[in-house]
Amino acid sequence: MRNPPGPGGERLLLVSTNYAPEQAGIGPYASQLAEHLAAARDAEVHVLAGLPHYPAWRVDPAYRGRWRLVDERAGVLVHRRRHYVPARQSALRRAAYEATILGHGLLAPPRIARPDAVLAQVPSLAGGLLAARLARRYRVPFLPVVQDLMGAAAAQSGIAGGGRVAAVTSGVERRMLASAALVGVIHESFRDRVRALGVPDERIRLVPNWTHVTAPSQPRAATRARLGWPAGQQVLLHSGTMGLKQGLDVAVEAARLAPELRVVLMGDGATRAHLARLAAPLPNVELRPPAPAAEFPEILAAADALLVTQRASVLDMSVPSKLTSYFAAGRPVLASVAGNGGTAQELRRSGGGRLVPPEDPAALVAAARELAADPAGADAIGARGAAYAAGHLSRAAGLARLTALLDEALTGHRTAAPAARPATPPRGAPA
Repeated sequence: MRNPPGPGGERLLLVSTNYAPEQAGIGPYASQLAEHLAAARDAEVHVLAGLPHYPAWRVDPAYRGRWRLVDERAGVLVHRRRHYVPARQSALRRAAYEATILGHGLLAPPRIARPDAVLAQVPSLAGGLLAARLARRYRVPFLPVVQDLMGAAAAQSGIAGGGRVAAVTSGVERRMLASAALVGVIHESFRDRVRALGVPDERIRLVPNWTHVTAPSQPRAATRARLGWPAGQQVLLHSGTMGLKQGLDVAVEAARLAPELRVVLMGDGATRAHLARLAAPLPNVELRPPAPAAEFPEILAAADALLVTQRASVLDMSVPSKLTSYFAAGRPVLASVAGNGGTAQELRRSGGGRLVPPEDPAALVAAARELAADPAGADAIGARGAAYAAGHLSRAAGLARLTALLDEALTGHRTAAPAARPATPPRGAPA
C-alpha cells in the first residue's frame, strides 16, 4: 500500500499508540495532527499505532485477531501493531502493555523510506521510546509532545503497585526525552517536571491541546427529551475515561447524598464495572456508553453541568483532554480536583467552572445546588468557557503551534547538518 502521490516531498512519521477510530483521550489529537500535516503540508505522513482499544481497554472487534496491518485514513498511512491490552489495571499489567508495544514496534517498525522527522504523542512511554529510537536510526529530529507524565502518573494515579515503579518510569522518561530536539508540553504545569527530567527550559515549548469537537447546534430541550432527562432535574454529566485516576466514586456518592440530582457517567474504562455495582441501588445514576461523534456535542450541551473528577493525589501528571470539549459545550464545569494542579489552573484561567475539593461528595453536591439555584449565573459561567475555547483552544491555533514546533526543529537540524540528508527515495512503502 502506498500514499497518494503529491508534490510536497516531505516525509513524516508520527508514533502514537492511540489513534482513530478511538474517540477519547489522545486518539483524536494524534489523528487530527497527522491529517493536518498530510493536507496542509502535502506531506507523506505515516503513523505507527496500536490496535484501537481505548477507553474500553478492549480491542475493537474490527481489529481482533490482527497482528500487523496498514490502514489508510484521510491521506495518512497508519501502521498498526498488535499488543497486550489489560482489562484490569495494575503496575505489572501496565508494564506488560508497554513492553509489548515496544517489543512489536522494535521487531516490525514501519517499512518506510527515511522520514524528515519523527514525532510522538507521549502518554505511552513505549511509543516515546520507539519514536526516539527511530529518530536516532534515521538521524532526524525527534519531537515528543508530552500529554501525560508517565513517572508522575505511576505515583499519582492510584494504580496497584504504581508507587514502586514511579522512579524506574521517570528514569526511562528522562532517557527518552534527552534525545529530543524540542519537547512540547500541553500545559504550563508540566514544565517543572520536564525540566526536572533533564530537559533544559530552552528546549521546552508550550503546545496546548485544542477543542476537537464542533459547537452544539440542536436545542438543549430536544436533546434532553430524547435522552429521557426531565426538564426540571439537574443533570451532572461526566464524559470520558472511567479509570483509577478519575476517582468517579465521588460522583456516585454525590448522587447518594442528593436524590434530586441526576448523575450521568458516559464512557468506558477500567472502573466501569465497579461504578455500575456501586450505582446499582441508586435510581438517579445513569451509566451510558460513549456517545457517537455526531451526537457528542449535543449531549454535552444538554447537561446542566459537566464533571471533571480526579483523585486528590493527581497534581501535575495530566490535564484531562475532556476539558477542551467541555468548554466548547458552553455549560459550567464542576471540577472535583486538587486546587494546585494543572486542571485547576485551567479552570481558573477560563472562568468556565467551579472548583471543589477532590474526593468530597458533600462539596460537590453543594456546588451543584448553587448552580441550580442560579440558572443565569450558571449560563454565564458556561458562556465564559465557550469564549475561552473559541479564543484560545481552536483547532487552527493548536495545529499551528505544533506546525511551528516541527518547523523550528527542522530548521535547526538543517542548519546543524545541511549535507546530512541523502537523496530522497521513492515516496511510500509497504508496512
